[in-house]
Amino acid sequence: MKRILSMVTAALLGAGLSVTLTGPADAASTLGASAAERGGRYFGAAIAAGRMGDSTYMNILNREFNQVTAENEMKWDATEPSRNSFSFGNGDRIANHAISRGMKIRGHALLWHQQMPTWARGMEGSDLRSAMINHVTRVATYYRGKIHSWDVVNEAFADGGSGGRRDSNLQRTGNDWIEAAFRAADAADPNAKLCYNDYNTDGINAKSTGIYNMVRDFKSRGVPIDCVGFQSHLGTSLSSDYQANLQRFADLGVDVEITELDVAQGSNQANIFAGVTRACLNVARCNGITVWGIRDSDSWRTGENPLLFDSSGNKKAAYNSVLSALNNGSTPTPTPTPTPTPGGGIDTNAWYVLLNRTSGKALDVYGQSTADGARITQWTRNNGNNQQWQFVSSGSGWYRLKSRLSGKVLDVSGFSTANGGAIVQWADLNGTNQQWRVADSGGYLRLVSRHSNKVLEVQGASTADGANVVQYDDWNGANQQWQLVRVG
Repeated sequence: MKRILSMVTAALLGAGLSVTLTGPADAASTLGASAAERGGRYFGAAIAAGRMGDSTYMNILNREFNQVTAENEMKWDATEPSRNSFSFGNGDRIANHAISRGMKIRGHALLWHQQMPTWARGMEGSDLRSAMINHVTRVATYYRGKIHSWDVVNEAFADGGSGGRRDSNLQRTGNDWIEAAFRAADAADPNAKLCYNDYNTDGINAKSTGIYNMVRDFKSRGVPIDCVGFQSHLGTSLSSDYQANLQRFADLGVDVEITELDVAQGSNQANIFAGVTRACLNVARCNGITVWGIRDSDSWRTGENPLLFDSSGNKKAAYNSVLSALNNGSTPTPTPTPTPTPGGGIDTNAWYVLLNRTSGKALDVYGQSTADGARITQWTRNNGNNQQWQFVSSGSGWYRLKSRLSGKVLDVSGFSTANGGAIVQWADLNGTNQQWRVADSGGYLRLVSRHSNKVLEVQGASTADGANVVQYDDWNGANQQWQLVRVG
């Protein structure tokens, strides 16, 4: 390929023609694409299975967003209408569509004092505790490997100035019920981000501080909480300490997400949407933003027209303000990891995204598969679990690369020694075809197979999503060079 390009270039120059290498594309033209360019963030929407037959609705969803939340279809009353009898049909419609489009999925919500099934509403004490833990376990297990982040518990804190818990039958099972729910969710799906989600927490106030204190306590005791969701159902103003509030939670070591954004109509609507967007971009651990619905006619806030598209599906001024804020936001530049050496450089407790130097895309388990033999490709970076890898030491400077999604490791398929040998994932057998040495490429690295002595590369120097990752003779090409970006 290099020789062909050189010959073409030489021929053009010999004919007196100039050769211009095109630079990066212009600013992204959709919300999801622009958010992804800002450190792999998402910009998503809450959707309803009942509207998925609406072509205008679906066209906007597919064009604009790279994440979805089910409005109601994954809640307790929808998924377990009778005790121990589970129904996932509508949740699956949403999840399967998202997966087919490469969208992240927020699971909403495992436990909430509202929208409980009729059979659970009158329950109390140990019986309710048993039922709720069973529900968390069964639903999180069912969707294991598909969910980016779960709202494990929703709206458990009281409004007003107390900063305390809301009285509910869930709360009356014991003050540790939230912790118990997070531990159950972690056991059921250890790779999903586990979030607490609430409203009226946009600024620093008694309610948000009560939640802050709970998160700080959880982190200090090792309770598995990964993120906090801020619903941000806003009126005609934005709290001046909105960003500072997000940042103080991030400083506890959790991610923050804007989970249910909508803004009342009015002259300030576009400015507020833009302000929320900029605040998220300014907080490194803000993963992304979800608007609660697509068109104004889809909103739960009847008559307030609080979304980015009008009832006919046309872009509003608020849409333009958000896209501009995204496109003008700073793009975090990953810092290449120094050349790792045995016993140093690589943190074997960390998770990394590996970005190819040629394409800028991430090493990815295709289709979020958890199967042995699933192919490894490159894909636009989204920091999904199928793009996160942990270096597991095999001793003497050799590592296996374990997928956060599947727990399987990079593998040279069939112990091949050929150029173009497929790279797949496989159960960790610590075989030589699963062991890799790190070689320096001046701030980037190459991964050398212990079995074949060939290196990991993007086949044909492709820049396309889904391009295969294979092994090939080591010529230190840019498509063989990878940048480590620590993400957890």
